[in-house]
Amino acid sequence: MALRYKVVETSSVTEEDLERILNEWTAKGWKLDAMQFAMRDASKRPSMAFVTFTRDDEASD
Repeated sequence: MALRYKVVETSSVTEEDLERILNEWTAKGWKLDAMQFAMRDASKRPSMAFVTFTRDDEASD
């Protein structure tokens, strides 16, 4: 089985939005792989987040 990846990009990096993304895609059968944040030099708060999910290639949307 090949592994498929799904990357979800968000510019709204709030607790509520990250929870929504996690709950939405795990309910569709995707498993959380990683979460990465893009930072701005002038702020300690992330400006973007990239949430990566995986699943077996045989699973359907």
